[in-house]
Amino acid sequence: MNQQEIKQLETELWDSANSLRANSKLTAAEYKDPVLGLILLRYAQNRYDQAKIKIEASIPEGPRGKRAATKEDFLAAGAMMLPELSQFDYLADLPEQEPLDEAINEAMKLIEEAYPDLAGVLPRNYQELDTDLLRELIRVFNKDSVKNISGDVFGRIYEFFLMKFSMDGAGAQEGGEFFTPPSLVQLIVNMIKPDHGVIHDPACGSAGMFVQTGHFIEEQDKNASINQKVTCYGSELKSNNTRLAKMNLAIHGIEGKIIESNSFYSDPHSLAGKCDFVMANPPFNVKKVDKKKDYVKTDVRLFKDIGIPKADNGNYLWIQYFYHYLNEQGRAGFVMASSATDAGNTEKDIRQKLVETGAVDCIVAVGNNFFYTRSLPCHVWFLDKGKSEANKDKILMIDARNTFRVVTSTINDYSPGQLTNFNAIMESYRGDESAIASAQAIHNTAAIELAKEIAQEINTLRNECKSILKVPFTPAHDSKCKVCNEKANQDDFALCDKCQKAFEKQVKPSIDFGSISTELDEVITVDDASDFEACQKWDESFNQPVENLFILVEQYQAESDKALKAFKELDKDEKATIENKQLKKQLDANSKLLKQLVTALSEHKELLKQELADYKQLIKDWRSLRENFPENKYQDVEGLCKVVDRAEVTENDYSLTPGRYVGYTVQVDDDFDYAFRLKEIQAKLTALNNESNELMNPIQGVQL
Repeated sequence: MNQQEIKQLETELWDSANSLRANSKLTAAEYKDPVLGLILLRYAQNRYDQAKIKIEASIPEGPRGKRAATKEDFLAAGAMMLPELSQFDYLADLPEQEPLDEAINEAMKLIEEAYPDLAGVLPRNYQELDTDLLRELIRVFNKDSVKNISGDVFGRIYEFFLMKFSMDGAGAQEGGEFFTPPSLVQLIVNMIKPDHGVIHDPACGSAGMFVQTGHFIEEQDKNASINQKVTCYGSELKSNNTRLAKMNLAIHGIEGKIIESNSFYSDPHSLAGKCDFVMANPPFNVKKVDKKKDYVKTDVRLFKDIGIPKADNGNYLWIQYFYHYLNEQGRAGFVMASSATDAGNTEKDIRQKLVETGAVDCIVAVGNNFFYTRSLPCHVWFLDKGKSEANKDKILMIDARNTFRVVTSTINDYSPGQLTNFNAIMESYRGDESAIASAQAIHNTAAIELAKEIAQEINTLRNECKSILKVPFTPAHDSKCKVCNEKANQDDFALCDKCQKAFEKQVKPSIDFGSISTELDEVITVDDASDFEACQKWDESFNQPVENLFILVEQYQAESDKALKAFKELDKDEKATIENKQLKKQLDANSKLLKQLVTALSEHKELLKQELADYKQLIKDWRSLRENFPENKYQDVEGLCKVVDRAEVTENDYSLTPGRYVGYTVQVDDDFDYAFRLKEIQAKLTALNNESNELMNPIQGVQL
């Protein structure tokens, strides 16, 4: 299953599940946990079925035959050994008279009993959901397309549902803090590269940092296991978020220790100075932290001389925690409020001390609309205690406020290509002279692979349209015509000349379906050796055949509607002739033809639309890298990035705001219609001026 197909499945499942909630009395928050629990059950069943086949095949024959598979066998295969009553198939086949809510609660209970680490984690409140709603949810997650998926696709689906629930406000009572947008998590993971040792997130939410670490490790080595490479430790204040985190780790097969704890007043894993990697998106600007507590005053995670900031927020407590958790070679990546890079007083003193350690590696400025529950900009900080000597007194500043992909009118993110570019800049700054050239190769490979998928979609749709459109409209005849009546039941029936002319006069077809055969016969092929110029041409050339196919079907639908109307007109006064059997047969044939064509189009249209948008973005990101770094070597780019030394930071009063250093450049979006937007603004201004004049006239009249 390729990435586009996974996206399509994610959206299909969410739309189905969310439409069910829309017709119920449940809020998104009430609905979230039960649905995520069902996803876990479905996932567990898939893993169980796949593992069972391998396990039974691997058990050797003994004197009494093969022994039974054990719980340990399934654990070794990365699956749960599910009790029969906890299997999704059992729940899906449950007779309607059986109480489904009780059965699901029992299924969750049996899993928790078998796996103590999940005790108290799985939802067991299915009695709160309407029975019909539950049955429909079971049906949604029991489709063949879902039952047959393998690998970590279910993990992706779980994360997608977490994201959508966050966007819909589920968990708003928790401040919307349970989910960090995937692109920011990917940015952090890509930049610090957590591939070994101890990993800690002291504000872990739903454990997205650990999950993305697993993806990163698998991308580096398909045969690697995250549980062999790293040990994950998380702390989380909110109990519901802690449960989400444990479910998230379980569904991805990640072993991790998650503790419900307040990180301001405890270090439950005792990890100060022991972490290879720290990743976090802590709550911003937390007020009322009790700094008089003995634990805070003696906290080893703070600088001893000025560790407790006077400002009434927890930002610089978090920043110090992240630094002090690291071992001598440790790296950290964390999201922080934009105000922290320029904060004054004791916060500035702490920031100065941090800069003087040489551990500040990179600061990335992130624009608005990256978070689902707030629209404020932020910064992502990167610390590295093991920086090379060449970079000991240097900091990479990246201003990414003008680099983003629009998802909706209120949500932005980073495309895979943009993340590749950021990573190339970071690695080049660190001394990898091949980093930018490697990123070019990544873009090239991605462009060719996606171009092949698009070409396949277009070719498939063309073939389907061709096979459907080769069947001509079945014409209706005048029921009074004796010649046509005699031929009406023949397979090769055709109108007589007189009726044919009458039919054409009535229908007036504007499309010659025979003329499109050349268009449909064309086959698009993509050369594996395509370079940037060739891939860029694909971006320009893909749209035309797709648009032609969509126009073709729209024309066909219009012609069909017109023809069907004409058929009815031709025969409406002749009810007694041949009892309209032949006409009904003709109408049915044409309706079926149209339905086939529309179905073929709808199955491909959304996928092609998304693929074409992704391809356009990919080429745009690739072009940006080529233009900014034409020699395939790092260089400061005005408005984007600059390597600054400690002296320059000191001159700027220890500010760590990238915008102060990288300068400003005008960003022109080639895809934005500036002229049209200007006309819109001018029209709005004219309307406001007219409204102002209308309001002023009576006022001036009164004054006179």
